[in-house]
Amino acid sequence: MTNETERATRPDHHRRALVLASAAWLGAPGARAQSSAGAPVKLIVPFTPGTGIDLIARQVGPRLSERLGRPVVVDNRAGASGNLGTEAVVRAAPDGSTLLVTVNTLVMNRALYPNLSFDPLRDLDPVTLTSWGQLVLVANPKTGITSAQDLIARARSQPGALNYGSPGNGTPHHLAMELVKKQAGVFITHIPYRGTGPAVTDLLGGQIDVMFLPIHVALQHVKAGSLRALAISSDKPHPLLPDVPPLRSLNLGNLDVDMWYGVLAPKGTPKPLIEHLNGELRSILALPDVRTAFETQGMTPASSTTQEFGALIERDAVRWAEVIKAQRISAD
Repeated sequence: MTNETERATRPDHHRRALVLASAAWLGAPGARAQSSAGAPVKLIVPFTPGTGIDLIARQVGPRLSERLGRPVVVDNRAGASGNLGTEAVVRAAPDGSTLLVTVNTLVMNRALYPNLSFDPLRDLDPVTLTSWGQLVLVANPKTGITSAQDLIARARSQPGALNYGSPGNGTPHHLAMELVKKQAGVFITHIPYRGTGPAVTDLLGGQIDVMFLPIHVALQHVKAGSLRALAISSDKPHPLLPDVPPLRSLNLGNLDVDMWYGVLAPKGTPKPLIEHLNGELRSILALPDVRTAFETQGMTPASSTTQEFGALIERDAVRWAEVIKAQRISAD
């Protein structure tokens, strides 16, 4: 039985419980005593600690706890390219006690894993966008590649001679380079790794030539001169790397590979509760210390209405599905 059918056939008492939970979140008199409104809220991060997503959850969590008057805990559930933690949220009760803090791999996985037991677009409710993350295209200086234009020219003159690394098939780093290859009509050999760390080690050692990296990962190596930054995914130079040109300087059409981050809830979470969470999170994201924490990690703070975030998710799902199909990318 599908999630949609299950929701449609929920007993009346379960629907009443959701109404009570929503009322408790919104402060209705007497509602707290009849629901689990004092129970901890779980922010499930479907990746390991130390990632950009984890940073968002740990910055937002304590402040959300203060505003809601209940504990908020970060629960890292890594595995299956983020699908493990995402599924835990999909299966959770839609009462506001379990939220997903994630990145745009959510929609990439939809095309990469066609046999998923859930649909990340249909089985989750958007709450808010939290930030944007930039990717930097970097090269080992020993390659002699000094710019993104130089990389494309080399790839055109020597098809397949260059290689690039990624933390694994279907990651934003992988799909970003595949989009560049598609738009430029070039071939660069993909070398997938199990995580960012091993890939960066080989990039620094010269075993791979180029790679897309999150700005907070690339920054220390670029500053030290051990990697050369060729281009950045933002539309204009980034304050942390002001001399690095944007990818759009290649004039290859749409090369938007920025990563969005956001919060989602299980499908069927009451709308008033979603809107309440949206308002609290947007207020938190506007705090100067939160903005500073994000910016020092190379993320641009952002927020949205639930509708705006939902529209972004839908558009991104279509776009990356087209890239995955055109480049014949699989998760294997």
